[in-house]
Amino acid sequence: MKELSVGIIGFGTVGAGVADILLTNREVIAKRTGVMLTLKRIADLDITTDRGVKVPPEVLTTDAAVAIRECDVIVELVGGTTVAKKFILDALKAGKPVVTANKALLAQYGEELFAAAEASGVDMGYEASVAGGIPIIKALREGLSANRIKCIYGIMNGTCNYIMTRMEREGADFQSVLTDAQKLGYAEANPSLDIDGFDTAHKTSILASLAYGKWFGMDPVYVEGIRDLELADLRYADELGYRIKLLGIIKNENGAVQMRVHPTLIPRRTLMAEIMDVFNGVLVDGDFVDQTIFYGRGAGRRATASAVVADLVDVALNAAAGSVRRIPAFRPGEQFERVLPMDEVTSRYYLRLLVDDCPGVISAITQILADRSISISSLIQHEGHTGGDPVALVILTHPALEREVRAALEEIGKLPFNRSAVKLLRIEDL
Repeated sequence: MKELSVGIIGFGTVGAGVADILLTNREVIAKRTGVMLTLKRIADLDITTDRGVKVPPEVLTTDAAVAIRECDVIVELVGGTTVAKKFILDALKAGKPVVTANKALLAQYGEELFAAAEASGVDMGYEASVAGGIPIIKALREGLSANRIKCIYGIMNGTCNYIMTRMEREGADFQSVLTDAQKLGYAEANPSLDIDGFDTAHKTSILASLAYGKWFGMDPVYVEGIRDLELADLRYADELGYRIKLLGIIKNENGAVQMRVHPTLIPRRTLMAEIMDVFNGVLVDGDFVDQTIFYGRGAGRRATASAVVADLVDVALNAAAGSVRRIPAFRPGEQFERVLPMDEVTSRYYLRLLVDDCPGVISAITQILADRSISISSLIQHEGHTGGDPVALVILTHPALEREVRAALEEIGKLPFNRSAVKLLRIEDL
């Protein structure tokens, strides 16, 4: 039986999970692949802290170069975009296959890394970089390769989904739920990467690149997070038959690719709306297969480690069959003409205003919207408020152009009876 030695660089949460799988399920993997994956080295600056997995002491080293030199395949789990990049490039240049979960690095430097893998003629796996244990990378690269991808919708950040689930269920405000999530370990001490949408944006960039065959990077991705999401908006969305999710949205409409991340109203009757707590889900719409949905744990030691080892299994199968790069990590394609800037996106909109309760308010607002060719599909103004107090006005629109909606909101903001900035959220009917 062929044997491949594995070197793990980064012995954090996921690294410990990968080590655990390789030590626990080594024989099972060997029976399925015909290759014995042997954990030979784990490199980390801290090799004394207990990670909850029993590793032979001789496996541990503080020198990543040792792991790269001695092992057949390298798993990079350091994270970040500096030293991790060096480790991966060093391994690829040495002719070693690499598996990584590093979404930020791939989103920023994917093109360079994949070129290095191609130049060295070795495999590079990155299933764990998007949606944890959900095999969405493999699905796009292989299972859905017969399809032109029309659109992808992804709930891909468990922290944000957990916060919004708690806000909705408990009627709690954003900050209190965030604080609780930090205590429970669902949110980092500095949660910006998650709640400001950048984690989802990294994953959106990777999926868009796979779908349309060009490494886009981060610049074209429009990003809004959930930091300013208010309980009132969740309640109005529910009243209108929607639920709010932080979505990564990828579309190809008439050759123009959209890549955007923002809180989005989606119909409550859809399966995507039922993805709650820390779980992730990705909907892919292909021209022949139609809609497919992938659901599961998007983060955590066990789920992410499972995805990492799935890539190791692919490396092992390719090695056993002598078919390295049977399915390259990335292939160019020609399915789009341009990337659509956000101001050219057409969407439906949710608008929440706080205005004086006086004659002429609704007619003035609707006139401004009409002048910008923005048609109203629904309008809510509740009774029961105290006379003279500002009142909330919620408007849902038919599809409209982003730049026209922004221009209309700027005009509305200047009206004498307007009492706050207009809240804007987008709607996707899936």
